[in-house]
Amino acid sequence: MSTDAKTEILARIRGALGDAPAAPEVERTYRRASGRARAEVVDMLEDRLVDYKATVHRETPESLPGRIAALLGAPSRYVVPEGLDRSWLPEETGMRRAIVDPNDARAASALGVRELNAVDAVITSSTVSCAETGTIFLTGRADEGRRAISLVPDHHICVVALDSVVELVPEALARVEPTAPVTMISGPSATSDIELERVEGVHGPRRLDVVLLG
Repeated sequence: MSTDAKTEILARIRGALGDAPAAPEVERTYRRASGRARAEVVDMLEDRLVDYKATVHRETPESLPGRIAALLGAPSRYVVPEGLDRSWLPEETGMRRAIVDPNDARAASALGVRELNAVDAVITSSTVSCAETGTIFLTGRADEGRRAISLVPDHHICVVALDSVVELVPEALARVEPTAPVTMISGPSATSDIELERVEGVHGPRRLDVVLLG
């Protein structure tokens, strides 16, 4: 676009807004609060995630480290954000090692794309999950880490606390900081853009394990 054309477009916009028109009130007749029981909402989330080809596990704080150890296998090198609860992780051995990634991408110890691509998995927490759509929201909190660490490794183990599961999209968005960098996950990364052939792992992890923690 030329400078003259851009100037003209902006001038027209300013002219149209010159009398400060008021935006019409948006009618919100959709449901904004769930009336379902907690167990039913969690079951709905699990059903949606499984339908999207994620693997779902239900664990307690006591059984979580064992489950994560089984999912990681050995040998394994995996990434965790610096704010992740370390009690969730299995005991480190010579065959299994966690690499802590700082939330600040400018930090000297921040992992680059090549390093993230070389690890076996990443473990993160999550902000909120919407059962209606089977979507997990990550917002860059200290226990979720930078967006890159949940997109580059081929295997993502995502821990979802049961009290962070809601039914409806408006309920989920109410728990998200408006200025946060939001990553929405509904199953492993997949696309069917080319000849309608499903290909997994194009835009993110090929394998997604969701641990419902309660």
